[in-house]
Amino acid sequence: MLSRFASKTLVSARALSARSFATYFSKDHEWIEYTAGKPAVVGITDYAQHSLGDIVYIELPEVNSTINAGDSFSSVESVKAASDAFCPASGKVLEVNTALSETPSLVNESPMEKGWFMKLELSNPDELKGLMDKAAYDKFCKEAEH
Repeated sequence: MLSRFASKTLVSARALSARSFATYFSKDHEWIEYTAGKPAVVGITDYAQHSLGDIVYIELPEVNSTINAGDSFSSVESVKAASDAFCPASGKVLEVNTALSETPSLVNESPMEKGWFMKLELSNPDELKGLMDKAAYDKFCKEAEH
């Protein structure tokens, strides 16, 4: 009986090590998911897409362009407003989500899965330390609503 529990613990430990990524959030409502050794994935948060409303157009950055933390990397237009998205960390654009050009509503449907904007090779991963984790971001959004 004890060995059965031990094997479950080992499987759980293996599963956790396979998921060694972190998602960070900016005060401008962008998210960035980073796994060491892999490109970071960047997009706007659910809070941002909800605030914008139905998204009708997204201008994506050029592949191979370099973007600094805090720089605008995308323009997002909705039925309510237009807004810039600001890069949460510096790096080189490796890939953009071309599906957003034809179906920008993917950001409304699934901002952190299907609605990602770009993949970025980070030039300074230490910049992520200045961003918020999920709990801090949720608190930030809740305080902004009051």
